[in-house]
Amino acid sequence: MYEFKLPDPGEGLLEAEIVSWRVAVGDTVAVNDILLEIETAKSLVELPSPYAGTVAELLVAEGDTVAVGTLIIRIAGAGEAPGAVVTGEVQDSNGEPALGSDAPPEPPAEPSATAMLVGYGAKAGSVTRRPRKARAAATVPETGQVHDSYDTDKPVSRRVDEVTPSAKLNSKPSGDTLPPPGQPTGGGQIPRPPLAKPPVRRVARDLGVDLGAVRGTGPGGLITHEDVIAAAGEQGRVTPPSAVEKRLPLRGVRREMFRSMTASLNVPQATAWVEVDVTRSVELIEALKARREFQGLRVSPLLVFAKAACLAIARNPEINSSFDEATEEIILHRDVNLGIAAATPRGLVVPNIKKANQLNLLELATALNEMVAIAKQGKVQPGHLALGTFTITNVGVFGIDAGTPIMNPGEAAIMCLGTIVRRPWVVGEGADERIEPRSVCTVALTFDHRLVDGEMGSKFLADVATIMGDPGLAMLF
Repeated sequence: MYEFKLPDPGEGLLEAEIVSWRVAVGDTVAVNDILLEIETAKSLVELPSPYAGTVAELLVAEGDTVAVGTLIIRIAGAGEAPGAVVTGEVQDSNGEPALGSDAPPEPPAEPSATAMLVGYGAKAGSVTRRPRKARAAATVPETGQVHDSYDTDKPVSRRVDEVTPSAKLNSKPSGDTLPPPGQPTGGGQIPRPPLAKPPVRRVARDLGVDLGAVRGTGPGGLITHEDVIAAAGEQGRVTPPSAVEKRLPLRGVRREMFRSMTASLNVPQATAWVEVDVTRSVELIEALKARREFQGLRVSPLLVFAKAACLAIARNPEINSSFDEATEEIILHRDVNLGIAAATPRGLVVPNIKKANQLNLLELATALNEMVAIAKQGKVQPGHLALGTFTITNVGVFGIDAGTPIMNPGEAAIMCLGTIVRRPWVVGEGADERIEPRSVCTVALTFDHRLVDGEMGSKFLADVATIMGDPGLAMLF
């Protein structure tokens, strides 16, 4: 019997919420099959099985918040004695045993080179092998010769030993008799967990509805949000709308957002903004959409905004810095790990594109599309969130003109793009001065005033405005 404890998926995790089980008792699993989905302080993570066998017991329920090292599932290995327990050693991202794991007395049945938890490397020197069973002693015929093998083209000359039981076996049948052929052997099918997505399960938990008693009306019997509400009404669990009081527990991503934003406000911050005529950037975006290289990609103002930020940082490196409190040193980062603030149903997350400053426009567009898709699907992993150096956020998608963004802890600045609207704008100079309808937006920059002073912040913002006002001038950067 193998025991699997909740590991740390590589982000200094102390606890996690069990979002959904992907297996049920009695299911057969192979190495790397997904067992369950957990919500950590930063993301949703799928945990694969490090063992092959049959699920014997689920020790925690969906919705429970458990500490790292807690025993969460038992898996019966093929051919193992019923009472035997093997606790596997699951390593963290540094190659050390994860919290709560013990050294295994023996490895899983039928181990393979990849029989390990996805995301964790094999620990050097830790590979052990099951002792081989001693071979039965070779039978020695009367001639005194031992035959280890035989030529299949010749008859076997060794006589067959006669086996005689030492005592008469007086066994009696026990237990229930088997049913007639074609009928189930009792117990029927193993009960499966109700089919419902994590948000629906959360609503059911908040309303105290037992999903096992709800009939799903969705595809394949999937329980929908409406099914839960209807079941809650039938059970008298829903009060009239005027008296509804909803309490949301502070967990996972929302709790991390709560803590990080509170910590950020301990830093002295200043904000500057500028209105920009981005008509030429809009024209560039339309031209890119028509090009074959960008087919299948979503090309938006965020792409030009991100590229302008990377180019402006090259001329103003203090914007891409952080402060080491232990050594009291300012760190100027060589590369821009560009964070993209994304609002998700579980809260605000900021995955980042590593070395965004080294990507050309097409590569940056591809990376942005992939990052947005991952965030919308709720599949942001710890690696996507780590090591960010500068963040941009786009409130323009919500129709907002501008905003005062709050920095991510550990970064020196964050920039915000407002919505692009058509406004009357003065163009030309002198005798050519005139008013025309132009595409205009507001760009705001919030910065750590300990690391970036007003002059640095203003120069950076002016460089971004220059590129967005005329993308062709990016050739000068």
